[in-house]
Amino acid sequence: MTSPPPGRYHLTLTSDDRPVMHGWWGSEPVSRAKFRDWIGEHGTLPDARVDEEAGTTLTTWPDEA
Repeated sequence: MTSPPPGRYHLTLTSDDRPVMHGWWGSEPVSRAKFRDWIGEHGTLPDARVDEEAGTTLTTWPDEA
């Protein structure tokens, strides 16, 4: 998947290393709220992972050690 265009934020939810869903937002606060919501709604999926990107990865759950 390519990087989001400037001013756009992309979230990706994966489970067992497969994409489950993704979305695009034009607002960082909205994207961060969706990030939090997706963790709450889908965080129990096997090996769930949520990434937020805006050209580069901004946030990843769970945190990478």
